[in-house]
Amino acid sequence: MQNLFSLAGKVALITGSTKGIGLSIAQHYAYAGARVVISSRKAEVCEEVAQTLKAEGYEAIAIPCHIGDKAQLEALVARTLDTWGSIDILVCNAATNPVYGPLSELTDAAWDKIMDTNVKSTFWLCNMVLPHMASSGGGTVILLSSIAAIKGNDKIGCYGMSKAAEAALTRNLAVEWGPKNVRVNAIAPGIVVTDFAKALVEDPKRKAMVENQTPLRRLGQPQDIAGIAQFLASDASAYMTGQLLVADGGTTIS
Repeated sequence: MQNLFSLAGKVALITGSTKGIGLSIAQHYAYAGARVVISSRKAEVCEEVAQTLKAEGYEAIAIPCHIGDKAQLEALVARTLDTWGSIDILVCNAATNPVYGPLSELTDAAWDKIMDTNVKSTFWLCNMVLPHMASSGGGTVILLSSIAAIKGNDKIGCYGMSKAAEAALTRNLAVEWGPKNVRVNAIAPGIVVTDFAKALVEDPKRKAMVENQTPLRRLGQPQDIAGIAQFLASDASAYMTGQLLVADGGTTIS
């Protein structure tokens, strides 16, 4: 019987894959049989993660890249193709949110950094990779959005707008590339225990309040998102495209 969740023989490129959700996705993809590209800004950290996976018997390479630099993105794609000949799975996970506060206080520089890093770089990378996927018979793209894309707040409004743009990008790419057997989906995590949520996680009162407002009564863990990313990358989701899957412990329904 076919293992619908297997990624054996696939090449997976995951941005922001040296910690948190991105690292967990890379690990689970490797465990499922994929050859993984570990990428983030710091070369030494990328190499450390790749070497750890290789020591465990998995196939991995390290290619550092600042996603806000188009030339570095082009080099990331080129080196992956030169090494393994294809990109079957693309996960656009790397993102930034340098400011917290109301939109009325947002500077132009902060707006540009958030939108360029979270939206434009994803747009660039997809346009670089999807033609290769199409020419090789198909592939899967997964964008990391957020529940901030569908739920308003007064602290990370611009970040939420950037993640809403990624959700819209997901739908449009799915329509454009579906005829070429390229599937594009997105995940909208709630609060996950990563560096991004460090301020909340390390505040016992705020953490307890958020957990109490979440139907599952806990914060998310990186592997909670990695499991969904594996589903979306595998044949188990072969008839799914253009979707935004919410994984938030029930936060947005309560």
